[in-house]
Formats: sequence, structure tokens, C-alpha cells
Amino acid sequence: MRFTPTELAEVLIVDPDVYRDPRGFFLETFSAPKYRDGGIHLPFVQDNHSRSVAGTLRGLHLQLGEPMGKLVRVVVGAIFDVAVDVRRGSPTFGQWVGVPLSAENFRQCYIPPGFAHGFCVETPVAEVEYKCTALYDRSKEIGVAWNSPELGIQWPVTSPLLSERDARLPALGDALATLPRWTGPR
Repeated sequence: MRFTPTELAEVLIVDPDVYRDPRGFFLETFSAPKYRDGGIHLPFVQDNHSRSVAGTLRGLHLQLGEPMGKLVRVVVGAIFDVAVDVRRGSPTFGQWVGVPLSAENFRQCYIPPGFAHGFCVETPVAEVEYKCTALYDRSKEIGVAWNSPELGIQWPVTSPLLSERDARLPALGDALATLPRWTGPR
């Protein structure tokens, strides 16, 4: 199992060991001691599963109060997964990283608390599972527009299928007052 920092060092790519034989494959999708050794220290308290059609873009979301880290993986299809540092005062504020995740590559992406998260579906359908380090609280969820000009995210779609809520999210510059503050290196 390999844990690789991205350009945003706190965002990690996890490449699990996959054991294949004529019957199919086997892998561990999570092992607390191994993930802790790999740099993912917070406990996971909730698992989520979403199914989306091609061109769907979910995000960019984050949670205040009890910030939520996510360990994201795809069990059907493929997505372009994005993490954005939106912590005011962070040396990497406004920077983003995109990671291709698919059922074929088995790769996972860890998005730490305080980062906005979103993904775009690149196949006819995608099913995404993610572990969360905090319980979801709709009243504390905020977000940033997927197409914020300040971010310049290079999404694989130009006219995504969005929820009504995601279509109304503010650009990064308009959301500054609501974003979390960076508290220094962890």
C-alpha cells in the first residue's frame, strides 16, 4: 500500500495492494493502523455512497464547525476528484489538485478537513464511496462554485449537471468571510 502526497501535501493518494487471480481480485479498502502509518490520523465516523450519471458535478463542498475529512474511492465507473485548499491564511489557499479515481485503478484520495471537495463523473455512471471524519450536518455545510474564476479548475466538462444548491454556490472571492481559517501545520 502506498500513500503519496499530491501538490497539496495534506491531500494524499492511496494506492492499495490489489491481489488478482483468475477468480477476480481482493484488496483492503481500509485498515486503521496502515492508514494511520500512511498519514491519515483522524477516525472515520460515517460512510457515504453516491451514484451519479455522466457529466454530473458534485461540489465544491465543505463543512464548518466539525470540519470533515474524506477518504474517497470509486466502486463503479470513473470520476475526476478535486480538493481545494480554502483555509484563509494557508500558504496554499486557493490551490487545487485533481485526481482520476476509478473502479479500475482502485485509487483513493484523502481530502483533509478544511478543504473543499468535488467530483465530476466521466463514465456513463459512477458510484462513489467515501469515509468521513465527522458526521454530516446540513446546517454547517458550505461551498464554493465549481467554476470560480479565482480557482481555474480544469474540469473535464464545460456544462455539468448540477444540483440546484450547487448551481447557487458563490465564487471563492464572494465566500471568503464564510471560509475556515488555517491554524498552521498539523
